[in-house]
Amino acid sequence: MDTTLQDPLEGQLLDGRYRVQARIAAGGMATVYRALDTRLDRVLALKVMHPSLATDAAFVDRFIREAKSVARLSHPNVVGVFDQGTDGTYVYLAMEYVAGCTLRDVLRERGALQPRAALDILEPILAALGAAHRAGLVHRDMKPENVLIGDDGRVKVADFGLVRAVDTNTTASTGSVLGTVSYLAPEQMEHGTADARVDVYACGVVLYEMFTGGKPHTGGSAAQILYQHLHEDVRPPSTLVPGLAPQLDDLVALATARDPQLRPQDAAALLYRARETRAELTGEQLDLVPPQAHELPAGDAERTDVLPRLGGPAAPGEVELNRTSRLEMPLGDEVPPDDRTTRLRPVPAPAPRDGLIQRHKVLTVIAAVLLVLGVGTGVWYVNVGQFTAVPAVLDMPQAKAVKTLRDGGLGVKVVRDFSSNVDRGHVMSTDPATGKQIRGTDTVTLTISRGPEIVSVPDLSGTPVADAKRKLRDLGLTPGTVQRDFSDEVAKGSVMRTDPAAGSKRHPDTAVGMTVSRGSEIQVPDVVGDDRADAVSSLREEGLRVKFAEQPVFSQEDKGTVAQQSPGADHSLGTGDTVTLTLSKGPQMVTVPDVTGQSEADAKKTLEDSGFAVEVKKPFLFPQDEVESQSVEGDDQAPKGSTITIRLKGAL
Repeated sequence: MDTTLQDPLEGQLLDGRYRVQARIAAGGMATVYRALDTRLDRVLALKVMHPSLATDAAFVDRFIREAKSVARLSHPNVVGVFDQGTDGTYVYLAMEYVAGCTLRDVLRERGALQPRAALDILEPILAALGAAHRAGLVHRDMKPENVLIGDDGRVKVADFGLVRAVDTNTTASTGSVLGTVSYLAPEQMEHGTADARVDVYACGVVLYEMFTGGKPHTGGSAAQILYQHLHEDVRPPSTLVPGLAPQLDDLVALATARDPQLRPQDAAALLYRARETRAELTGEQLDLVPPQAHELPAGDAERTDVLPRLGGPAAPGEVELNRTSRLEMPLGDEVPPDDRTTRLRPVPAPAPRDGLIQRHKVLTVIAAVLLVLGVGTGVWYVNVGQFTAVPAVLDMPQAKAVKTLRDGGLGVKVVRDFSSNVDRGHVMSTDPATGKQIRGTDTVTLTISRGPEIVSVPDLSGTPVADAKRKLRDLGLTPGTVQRDFSDEVAKGSVMRTDPAAGSKRHPDTAVGMTVSRGSEIQVPDVVGDDRADAVSSLREEGLRVKFAEQPVFSQEDKGTVAQQSPGADHSLGTGDTVTLTLSKGPQMVTVPDVTGQSEADAKKTLEDSGFAVEVKKPFLFPQDEVESQSVEGDDQAPKGSTITIRLKGAL
């Protein structure tokens, strides 16, 4: 006998429009169904709040807020919301249906991902969040369960149920912090505040998890994990994945900095850094297989990527992941079966008319009390209420201090001065001073430290240029012109020397030029005329990279050999620089015009206009100005650019 409880909504027509077909997933707040929109004849996902929660105004508000928030976004990497409504005890969202799996499914099956696949997934996530951040919204619950990978390879971000507007109060009003503990930023736990940088932090944790197959902070209880978030930096993923590029360690460290001021300001800024990082990596670094990656199924031993293609359908023969149709993973712990079928209690019948009269009397009394309170409040506001105390912002970073003052309704003016005691970019003093009374809309002047008045130029020898620029900015100096020179001692891309030299004393904001190594000097070999393979081998042996022009050209060189190279032979390049080769299509054959009988000048012009070089041979005695013969007969074919010899008549 089958004792399985039937979901009461399956097979039902919700709101006279949506035919519920099957349950996809259930969570602590809602259940997600696959449904058919009978009006537009399309399949979509229906997210239905548990009826037991529909009486809670806060939950309903959060549910509706999700619909309004996502409706403001129009982005290919965000799960779209089509409709929102109610049907009796049911509150629902009609959402885009995504057939595929979640990133959590991928990590559960794969264990860990190659850097190329991890970045392929991260970039559309950041693009979606970047659009939300630029629209003034914060997701606040980024995790692998909320990243969907469609059967066609598209990546989408789902579940904006915890979203908040950046310019609204983002402190948890109940004293509890919403979100998933493993992905919460330190400031969410410590202060309950959330801006775009909490999503940046969560994406850093997700990236770490894709590289290593595990979360950076683990423990037997939520309290242990919270403590690690607050007091321990995320360790470099390369400690678990030997050979992982240091640039990827830096990307994770940047996104998961415990101090939010050190993170990129939003997901769009992190996306820019991620693309910069990808551009710096070699194919070998991008295709590194982490030791935590699970072995592929039998028959696919030579494949290293079993993810659906991102941006296109899976190619024939590609291994496909979990094909179960899903929209979202549960928002929390699985709801017990009994709770899923809970109905709302019946709505009470309307109160009798006598109750309405009694209620009118009560409202009259309340209105009188409020009038008295209003007069008293007006007197209080004139004397006290319009003033506020200047908040304590000394030694705060500028951005945080400005936000603190503006959150209090105050205007902000910024001036700068030198200080040997206060870190650069932090508040030295305020006017009015901390605690002083000020009108609630007046302006506070912040004096921001420029750092010491005299700064010593650091020794940057051997430092990668990106790190060198960061060190200069941290000291208050400005990265100046970058010149490049050859060096056998300093690695390519690292600083050889600075101008002014290391140890020089300068004022902050002084430009410091850098000479950066191009690597060892290499004389480019001549490979024109060589076949493709030999040319590539010769250049790579010298430490150069090779790039081929898209289109071959006609030339005197044999077809398939190198017709041109740029730069040419004997030019100097550095280790790892690129030489562009253009292959030959062979000579272009041109019909030779008949110039016999023409004058020397006319014959030369006719042949040269046809693309030939001309050589003139004259008899030793008494040459005449008339062509007697030509080396290639008229109307025959000859390679363009080749030489045609004409012979002049002589006197008898």
